[in-house]
Parts: sequence; structure tokens; C-alpha cells
Amino acid sequence: MEDFELRGRTVHPALRPYLDAMAGYAYRGEPPELHRGLPSRSLTVVITLDEPIGIAWPDSPTQKFDTLAGGLHSTAVRIGQSPNQAGIQLALTPAGSRALLGLPPGELASLVVPLDDVLGRPARELTEQLRETPNWSERFTIVEQLLLQAWRDEPVPQPRAEISWAWKRLAQTSGGVGVQDLATEVGWGRRHLTERFRQEYGLAPKVAARVMRFEQAVQRLKRSPRTKLADLAADLGYADQAHLSREWNALAGCSPRQWIAEELPYVQDEPPVQKTESGV
Repeated sequence: MEDFELRGRTVHPALRPYLDAMAGYAYRGEPPELHRGLPSRSLTVVITLDEPIGIAWPDSPTQKFDTLAGGLHSTAVRIGQSPNQAGIQLALTPAGSRALLGLPPGELASLVVPLDDVLGRPARELTEQLRETPNWSERFTIVEQLLLQAWRDEPVPQPRAEISWAWKRLAQTSGGVGVQDLATEVGWGRRHLTERFRQEYGLAPKVAARVMRFEQAVQRLKRSPRTKLADLAADLGYADQAHLSREWNALAGCSPRQWIAEELPYVQDEPPVQKTESGV
């Protein structure tokens, strides 16, 4: 799209367990009035380069942030109602929440908070430094160096191995493993697994599975917006097209076709790396 610039940096090898993607965005004209921040398996960090960005949960007023950290969630947030035109967005893994933010992901679940509240002074200094830096390559290097320093500072506390295993199995199968099967694999009862999983990630395993399958559907439609929904539903294990549509309405707040019509090519939720540079 001519009035939208998207830049990416290949994730540094040391950061790959913690960072799914790093991208810069810039609207050359007016930013869209509405963009939906869709549920995914990643936590979100945004550092604006000009004006604050507006975020609103369903049926809630818009809040504005110069920087933000957002946890895992199962309903779309509304992004807009602000003049923000440029920024850097990070997609953190749950392990990255512990390693880079110093918090288990469950503490940020269904929340958006100023990054300052999490990192304090380093977040404010980072914002100032990025706004004074004129090009994407240098900006990415500054962010990368901060993340590498955070990663090196101290050992990262880890969740129970059973919980990490359950998350990994769901991620590997895009939500294709049932909760009872997960519980059996780790040797726990279903209720115990659900409670401990929700405590760590902020979502129950069944909800996380729904989000991951939905995320796969989103990625497919971003690549091929003309995909037949009935075929997509069959490929991803939905009962039928109606089931797929119900899930989209529950998680995105609209139908798949409405999302395609209103959102593409605004794909900030998981930015495709269009102009990518190596950080290694």
C-alpha cells in the first residue's frame, strides 16, 4: 500500500526464544480510523515515534499511550482515534515476557499498560532515544541492544516444565490438542492443568487453543484474502463455515469478510516482514 510503510529486522539468534517479530510502521497519510488488535499467541510492545496511540477494549473508552505493553487476550482491542503515525512494534513470546519484561505473561493478561510501568526509566529513555534517531536500522539496533542487555542481566525464572510443555504442544499444533490430552501427557488432572496454565499465561488452555487456531486462520487470509471460508474451516478443523464465523465474531468482533474488507492491508497485528534487514 503506497501510504503505509512496514519495516522489519530479522530477530537476533539470542532473542529468538523471546521475540517473535520486530517491525516498524509508518503511515504517510492519515492513519486508519479503526484497526483491530487481534488475539494471538504473542504479547505486544509498542513504542510510538510521534503521537500517542489510542487503544480501547470492547465497550470501553479509548486510552492513549506513548509506549505500551499488552498481554495475551481473547477479544480484539480497537486501535485508533489518535494521530499516531509511526512506531516500533514487538511481538514477545510468553517466555519473552519473563525474560525481557520481568513478568510472567499472566500478570499482563487482557491488559494494556504503559511500558514505563513495567520497565521504568529505561522505557522513557528508550522512547526519547528512538525519537531522536532518524532511520529504521539504527532504531532497531537500539531496541535490540536494550533487549539483549535485559536478557543478559540475570537468570530468567521459568514456569513449571509441565506448563511450558503444554504451551509448546498447543503452539506446535496451532491449538490442535485437546485439554484432556494435554493433561494426560503431563500427568496432571485436567482441572489442575487448567488452573496452573491460566495462572501462568492468563488464558485457560482451551481458550489459548482457540486463539492459536484463529491466529492460523488470520495468517491464511492475510496471505490469500480470496480463500473460500468453507475450505479454510475444513483445513483448520472447524466443524463448518458457520463455526469459523462464530469464532471470528467472538474473537475479532466481526465476521471474516468484514475484517478483510475493513482491515487489509493494515496487518499490524503480526507484521509481514516486507523490507527486512539482518540484525546479525
